[in-house]
Amino acid sequence: MRIHLDLDLCLGYGNCVIEAPEYFELDDDSGKAIVLIENPAETDRSVVEAAVRSCPAVALRLED
Repeated sequence: MRIHLDLDLCLGYGNCVIEAPEYFELDDDSGKAIVLIENPAETDRSVVEAAVRSCPAVALRLED
């Protein structure tokens, strides 16, 4: 599984950071999300899926 972030769509709401702070943070310069761990463990699938669903800009997707 891989997290894909489309920076063109990201508006920096930070919902992903709230849902999964071990996988995302906001860049201090751009204010946009940064993926900290691109290939999450299968055991964290539900956490990462919640973060993807929480993005109001639909900038995140999970690829298998």
